[in-house]
Parts: sequence; structure tokens; C-alpha cells
Amino acid sequence: MPDLLIELFSEEIPARMQARAGEDLKKRITDGLVESGLTYAHAAALTTPRRLTLAVEGLLDASPTLREERKGPKVGAPEQAVEGFLRGAGITRDQLEERETPKGAIYFATIEKPGRPAAAIVAEVLEDTIRNFPWPKSMRWGAGSLRWVRPVQSILCILTTEAGAEVVPLDIDGITAGDSTIGHRFMAPARFSVTSFEDYQVKLKRAFVVLDPAERAEHIWNDAQNLAFAAGLELVEDKGLLAEVAGLVEWPVVLMGQIGAEFLDLPAEVLQTSMREHQKFFSVRNPKTGRIERFVTVANRETADNGATILAGNQKVLSARLADAKFFWDNDLRVAHAGMSDWTDALENVTFHNKLGSQGDRIRRIAALARELAPVVGADAGQAEQAATLAKADLSSEMVFEFPELQGLMGRYYIAAAGHDAAIAAVAQEHYAPLGPSDDVPTAPLSVTVALADKLDTLTGFWAIDEKPTGSKDPFALRRAALGVIRLVLTNDLRLPLDLPIDAQLVRHKYHASNGAAALSDLLDEIADHGVFGAAFETIKEKLGDPGALEALAGDVPDLSADLLSFIHDRLKVFLRDEGIRHDVIDACIAMEGNDDLNLLVKRARALNTVIATEDGENLVQGFKRANNILTQAEEKDGVEYSFGADIKFAEADSEKALFAALEQAESTIDAALKAEDFAAAMTAMAALRAPVDAFFDQVQVNSDNQVVRRNRLNLLSQIRKVCSSTADLTRIEG
Repeated sequence: MPDLLIELFSEEIPARMQARAGEDLKKRITDGLVESGLTYAHAAALTTPRRLTLAVEGLLDASPTLREERKGPKVGAPEQAVEGFLRGAGITRDQLEERETPKGAIYFATIEKPGRPAAAIVAEVLEDTIRNFPWPKSMRWGAGSLRWVRPVQSILCILTTEAGAEVVPLDIDGITAGDSTIGHRFMAPARFSVTSFEDYQVKLKRAFVVLDPAERAEHIWNDAQNLAFAAGLELVEDKGLLAEVAGLVEWPVVLMGQIGAEFLDLPAEVLQTSMREHQKFFSVRNPKTGRIERFVTVANRETADNGATILAGNQKVLSARLADAKFFWDNDLRVAHAGMSDWTDALENVTFHNKLGSQGDRIRRIAALARELAPVVGADAGQAEQAATLAKADLSSEMVFEFPELQGLMGRYYIAAAGHDAAIAAVAQEHYAPLGPSDDVPTAPLSVTVALADKLDTLTGFWAIDEKPTGSKDPFALRRAALGVIRLVLTNDLRLPLDLPIDAQLVRHKYHASNGAAALSDLLDEIADHGVFGAAFETIKEKLGDPGALEALAGDVPDLSADLLSFIHDRLKVFLRDEGIRHDVIDACIAMEGNDDLNLLVKRARALNTVIATEDGENLVQGFKRANNILTQAEEKDGVEYSFGADIKFAEADSEKALFAALEQAESTIDAALKAEDFAAAMTAMAALRAPVDAFFDQVQVNSDNQVVRRNRLNLLSQIRKVCSSTADLTRIEG
């Protein structure tokens, strides 16, 4: 069985494209081989900045001969139909076979496809792969028609057996496949031949090329750590940068340089971001002070002066970059010391969305909602309003304009520099969180308050203008905002019914849309002064003068509010699914009153999920469904709802009397537990009904011939339904 080696050698491939390109090469080649009948034992793709390499082990020598039996038209069918079948099958008339079937005589053909040698199949699959490779961006050069990410210089393609290496015959736009490649661009540019993947890998390393990107990354990281350690410093971990730099070099040479003393007092994040984004440098930190004091760069070659010239050039360029950063920092500090009003005023002229107003409008809405949310979260209302007003001020700063990824973080520095409390400053950075499912969730009351207000304003705003996510499209990251609300509420154990803030904010959006920003500022100040969500409605009603105008303005708010809450519930299902809670369990709890209190809803769902996972819980659900089905059928038949209450004096069987007692005890226990919001106790008490319910159905015929007894038993089933349904809507439980 031969082994296949392919190398597509080109000018530099962007680092961000290399890993995906390796996966695409492997998938397209191996899929094509298998579809052509060539199976293999193992395949691996490796990449460097100038080459995509694929090694396939244990390939078949040739594809197997295939025989296919194909059914044709009936004997005696029109000649045109027979000729069409012959052409499609690629056979002649003398190769047809007549067979008798229950439907009469039918033509059959046996088509034999002879196997092909591996080299022919590889050439065909490789040419198709190269000509149709899915680069995000590609280019064409010279007079050829081939498109590639960068000009292709050579193709290596060999099949290796015990007898030696065979070049696969292939020519694409004048590029003829061979058995040779070249090493490092500067250190070993001579071409050399290879006979196998092992030979190829060894000779490349001799030619100063490390083929495996994981090996290059490990080499960079270990050398960088050792240099930092030797200087009494530590390397700042950056996995993304490490992967990128490993894709920029074929022969990594790690060097550590100095940062000018005039830049050492810049915030560590500014230094790190500037060096990472502009120079692809790693940051080296003093573990005692947390300051970034040095940098690590990775060269692509060894030099006679051990990198001194390279370092000198890098330090010169870095100083120019950091001089810009220091200029931004100094200018921004002057604005911060003056109170940041220049920045907040500037946001009045920055459009957030053409239907939702400016960033200034949005900040006022968030500030008003933050003031109302503060008592629920445990924050000071005045501080929450102030923190929300300042939280996005840094969007106007020069530093954030240059480095948008530093938004919030720079706000924290600037708000502190302006003399505000550290908790208010922290809000600027923390109110954006959580951004993703693994992101940390704020726990400081002020940060939680503003984070909730920010995300709820985003959700209600886009609901108000009917810009909801559709399918996989979510341009405004509303699913992420909803998940953020969920995680903020649950992580901080908040008791926050969402209906009230959602309604209030929807009305604010509706009022803004109808009256514009001019009247909104004073209005929102008045609403905030009330300190309650309902004030949004009352104050707008006063402003409008006509109470009926409010209903006209916000008439669809209840529907929008319900739809948005349903959207949040859907996100909650996804969130809890990862926790192992079944979707039908969540549906059963969402159906209960108070489902806008996510904390209460989740506690109920967790308790129900635990109970129905037990034998008693599972069987009780079945007993409940049986009782509910019998009762529903009887109510439909009799035209009456059996909810009058059963009387124990009409009970005949012992199991019937025992069920009366069990239901009375369970109802008392469950009511007390639900008032205390002890859902575990309520669900446990419900599950304890399993035995008496089972015994009742085993020993008692509900539809007795005695109509008095029958009606009493149906009312008893109604009692079962009532008691069990007080914990969750068990009709929604599947199974």
C-alpha cells in the first residue's frame, strides 16, 4: 500500500487562513479518494506560511473493479426508450439481458467499472481540489486561470512504496508536479528532492523549516518563557497571538527587547494591546508590580549578530507606536480631569440606531432604568444613575477610537481619574459583561444594575422597532443580550420580575419614536425621580395630556412584552439544557404564574427535574396524566367541570379513603412550601402521592355504576389535578 505526500508551495499564506486551509485540503483530498474507491489508513495536514502539506498513509494501489446492475425499460418498449437506457448505461444492445418479472419481461444491464491506478485518481482529485479550493480570498496571476490565496510556485505529489517514490503526473497551468521542494526562504533556498513524508520532514528541518505549527508554537512559548524567567519577569499568556505568530514564521527565533522608560507608566492593557495589534509582540510583566516592562518578538531567521539588528529595528518602530498611545492617554486624562463632559456631549451626535436615536438618548434610557433597578439589585439609585451616565463616555476618547477593544477598560481608568468612586469606575468595564457563555458575570451591585439596564434597553429597543433575530441571523447580538440577562439574574440570585422593566422600557422607546429626542431628556428625568417602573406610564400620560393617547402610543406594548419574554425563555431553555434540565420540564414551569421571575422559574425547574428523575416522580406523572385524561373525557361527555370537591363519606375502598388523607396532607405541605418558595419540598411532597395514587387506580373503578360515587371519584381526580398542578403544569411533561 503506497503512502501519498502532497505539498502545495506558494507565497506567504495569511496566518489566520492556515489552519482552516489545512483542514480543507485534508477533507477534500480524502473525500475525493474515498468517493473514487481509494480507502486509506490515516491522513494528516500540516501548514507553514508558505506550504500546505498532506500526508496520507496506507492508500490502496488501485480502486476496486465495481459491478452495478441497472434495471431498464420493459421488453417491447419504444426504441427511443431503449436507446436512451443504452446511452445512460454506456453499453451496447448485445449486453442487454432479458428477465421475467411479475410485471413482465424487463431489460437489465450489468455495468462493470474497472479499477483505476492510485496515481490517476490522485491526480484527478488533486487538480479538482486545487481549482476549487475554498479560500476566503484568492487571486489570479500571470496568464493562467488558476486562483489561489497567493501565487503557487510548485506542487510536490508523490506515491511512496517499498520500491521507491513515484511522481504523480499532474500539470496545472504550467505548474508540473514533482518530487522536490525548497527550505527556508533565506537560510536554505536550494531545491531538494524527497522520497517519503519522513524524508520530507527531516530534510525540511535541516533546511530550517519546522513543518508542524504545534511544534513551532511550543518552541516559541518555551523560549519566550525562559527568556522572561531569566530576567526575573513573566510572560503574559496570549494563546491567540501565539497561534498567529506560529503562522508567520517557518523557523522561529525568539528575542526579548526593552520598552522605553517613558512608556512604562502607561496602563498595562494599553501597552499589551498596542504591541499585540501593531507589532505581534508578546508582553513581559513584572510579577511584583504588574507593569509591562519588556516585549518578546519572534524573528523568522537566525542572524550573525544573534538578532541585535532585528531587535533594534523593532524597538524603534515600537517607540513610535507607543508615543502615539502616550499622546492619546495624556489627552484623554486631561478630558477626564475636566469631568468628561466633552465626551458625554459628543455622544449626542453619535447615532446608535437611526430608529433608536443617539448614544446620548440610549444612555439616558439606561440611566433611568438603572435608577429603577437599583433597589432590586441592592445598589444606591443615585450612584446607579451616575454610573450608567458615565459608563460609555470613553467611546468618545482617543484611546478607544484607536483601540476599540479597550472600551470599558479605559472608561474605568478615566472615571477613576475624574475622582469618582472605584465602584462607579468599575461599572464602565463590567457593564458589558457577560459577553459570552463562558464570560465572567459581574457581582458588584452597581455593575449588575447597569449591566441589566444596558441589556434590557438593547432588547426592548430592537423589539420596539421590530428588529428581532430571524433564523441564524442576529446582527444586533440580541440572543447574547438575553443570555446576559439570564446569567446576571441567576448568578446574583436576584428576585426581579422582568415584566415591569420590560414594559417601562418599551414605553420609553415608543415615546421616543413618536416625539423624538428633544422632549425625552426631561421626561426620563421625571420618570427616574419616581423610582418605580409604573411611573414610566404615568409620567408619559401627564406629558401627553390625553390619557387615551398613551394607549394609542403603547397599545402593542403588552404583546411586545410577552413576545420578548418568550424569547428570553427560549434562551433560558438553551442555557438550562447544558445543565441537564429537560426542555419539557422548563415548559412545565414556564406555564406557571410568575414566569417572568427567572430566579423563581429556574428554582422550580431544577426541583421538578430532580423529582421526575426518581421512580416515584416518574410514576406520579403517569398517574397524574391518567387522572387528567379520565377527568377531561368525563367533563367533555358530561358537559360539566368537576371541581366541586370530593366528600370522603362517599368513599368505599380503603385505597380511596387513603388517597383523601394523602391529598389533604400533600396540599397543606405543598401550599406551605410554595409560600416559602421551597420548591424542593413542594416537589417531594407531590412525589409522595405516587403510592396512594397508584393504589387508587389499581383498586378502584372511577366510572362506577353508582352515579353519586362516580361524580365523587371524578371530583377526587380533580383534587389530584389541582394539587399536582400547583407545582408545575405536568401536562407538558413528555412520556
